[in-house]
Amino acid sequence: MTEPEPHTQLLPTINTDSAIIMGDPARVERTKKFLNDVEDWAFNREYKSILGTYQGKRILVMSTGIGAPSTGIAIEELNNVGVKKVIRVGSAGAMQSGIDLGKLIIGEGVVRDDGLTGKYVPNIYPAVPSFRLMALAHYYAPEACYGIIRSHDGFYMDDNAQNEAFWSSKGILGADMESGAMMVIGRQRGLETLSVLNNVVLYEGDLAAGVSDLTNGDDLMAQGETDSIKLALNILSDDSL
Repeated sequence: MTEPEPHTQLLPTINTDSAIIMGDPARVERTKKFLNDVEDWAFNREYKSILGTYQGKRILVMSTGIGAPSTGIAIEELNNVGVKKVIRVGSAGAMQSGIDLGKLIIGEGVVRDDGLTGKYVPNIYPAVPSFRLMALAHYYAPEACYGIIRSHDGFYMDDNAQNEAFWSSKGILGADMESGAMMVIGRQRGLETLSVLNNVVLYEGDLAAGVSDLTNGDDLMAQGETDSIKLALNILSDDSL
């Protein structure tokens, strides 16, 4: 009998090649309302997984927790059970002025500012998404912000402000902690990947000039989460894949 994967508890009997990953287990629960025939699969450590159908396509939805190491484990174990297309639906902090709360940021490439991916490939190796998934993103979400994002390892280092200012000056759109690991490890294992991020933090100085109503800000971020989930579902269920 096949043993489940040690961290995610996945098995090949999930019977799908398509998955959506997200950091927060609570977001997995909120995704259920978009799916039909929902089945709870497992909840071990940070990895909560469900299965459901969307427009007839069977899709796995799973949380990964925060950061590159736990995301790397998720990608390896997804590959082990036959998943070949993975879209990350996450949150980001904007690194440019004018990106509103709830706006979708879709990574055309990632600055690999993490510690894990260098253990797989040299730092000159690019972290880039699948062309097919990116083309579908442009089709379903032409109004999203497209550009390079940065994946990093922490929030509380003393030089965070300087690092963000540096990368902002280089045109980086937003920052998360997982996309680089997903794209690099996914590429090594033959998976197609894409990162769809909901902006939840305005870039410095925008808060006073932009959203002054906290409740409205919460509504915008909730709408951004909905938009990101629906976009991922539409891409993975597209007939061209």
